[in-house]
Amino acid sequence: MELISDKHRRWTGVRTLVAFSMIALLASVISTTVASASNRGQTVSHTGKYLACEVTDTGGIDDRSFNASAWAGLQAAHKANPNISIRNLSSTSASDYVPNINTFIGEKCNLIVTVGFLMGTATQQAAKAHPTQDFAIVDYAYTPPIKNVNSLLYDTNQDAFLGGFLAAAMSTTGKVGTFGGVNIPTVTIYMDGWVAGVRYYDKEAHKHVIALGWTPKKGRAKGSLAGNGLFTQSFTNQADGKTDATSLIQQGADVIFPVAGSVGLGAAQAVKQSHGVSMEWVDTDGCVSAPQYCSLFLTSVEKGIVNSVEHAAVTGAEGKFKGGNYIGTLANGGVGLAPYHKWASKIPAIVKSGINQIKQGIISGAISVDPNSYPAS
Repeated sequence: MELISDKHRRWTGVRTLVAFSMIALLASVISTTVASASNRGQTVSHTGKYLACEVTDTGGIDDRSFNASAWAGLQAAHKANPNISIRNLSSTSASDYVPNINTFIGEKCNLIVTVGFLMGTATQQAAKAHPTQDFAIVDYAYTPPIKNVNSLLYDTNQDAFLGGFLAAAMSTTGKVGTFGGVNIPTVTIYMDGWVAGVRYYDKEAHKHVIALGWTPKKGRAKGSLAGNGLFTQSFTNQADGKTDATSLIQQGADVIFPVAGSVGLGAAQAVKQSHGVSMEWVDTDGCVSAPQYCSLFLTSVEKGIVNSVEHAAVTGAEGKFKGGNYIGTLANGGVGLAPYHKWASKIPAIVKSGINQIKQGIISGAISVDPNSYPAS
């Protein structure tokens, strides 16, 4: 395997946030039941002067993914500044988005954090109808930016590239597989980068590992995520996750990468029941959010939701709210791979070294994360 030379072109225009902390906070979020039949969530501190409120997507506050991470970010903000009180409301369907947002507007939340691409329209409408209300949204960008919405975005194709490279390097069958929850850009960007990493491994190591579950469209425009793939159409149905993972395993895939929130728990069940199969988790460190399956996880492809949400709330409480786009990258620590945990001694040193060098190549711009930059097996 050829190693990549280290070029040093700095990225500009993005503030550095502290990368991937508050693991204990995230673990406590996941283990806490917060939603009730009335759809009311959890409140922390009634005495703070600044109120930050989260409206979840349909995965709920304990989805072991981006909803839980956003709540952990607000918990971190409360810990950093006790004058910040925090609340959440869980959405069980898309019809809950607008009522939940309006509830928090009525309760005079200083900052309303909405979570997920599917909440983009409801958040936009509320922000335009209430121009003095501050919002932050995870995983959605507006063109042009909305001045009272802080869009928290993540170039997850960058760290997914590293995850795909690792998956290909660890495969013994020559096949690896991914599937998504819903065919939306915040899902397919992971799958796209992951397939790119598999293809890059093939090129560098002169191997022929096939990536199942996502096929990027040939000849697509630069920056496009067009392609065809395998999707459960859900972020909550674990049975579908088990079905899709089983299908990929039956086709020969021995590393599985579900991009589907808690649906990935169903995939973990299938992997656990299959000999010689491993997987990678998404959004959070799977050994924290789903520790019962830690032995299955080569790594997790993370995005720094905890820290970016914490930053949004803390700066808001300081009177420094700023709308526009924050973009998490490998360069600023906004995306990255989790530790290898129980696989640390099993992953060859040359693979770990290669991943470190590839990371620097992506940061410098020397390595493309577009899968169509590399031939497919």
